[in-house]
Amino acid sequence: MLLVVTYSAAARTGLRNLCRRHESVVARRFGRAALLDETVYAAFLALRLRESHGGDIQIERTEPFNEFVAVDDEVRAAAAAYADRSAKSTPYAAFAAGTEHPDPDAMRGREL
Repeated sequence: MLLVVTYSAAARTGLRNLCRRHESVVARRFGRAALLDETVYAAFLALRLRESHGGDIQIERTEPFNEFVAVDDEVRAAAAAYADRSAKSTPYAAFAAGTEHPDPDAMRGREL
């Protein structure tokens, strides 16, 4: 996928127009950003937009997040347990304290 992010009102207008005219290449639109299919035509459209708006357009190539490859089982289990907690106002750090769930500070320091 190609992620196109805009940083000015004119660039947002250009992205909105691109998305309206070329719906077939747009996977998802987020207002200031859009995900485009990973095709040569979508890259052409994104590059054309950047030529028109310069540094107000950022283009990044993305890949889908596969949680079963990128994240340990313990992290997925902790996320599921935390989502299913009885007291919804409990912050994760308090929820994980004294359990086998990963510590939030330890998770912050680890790269995917």
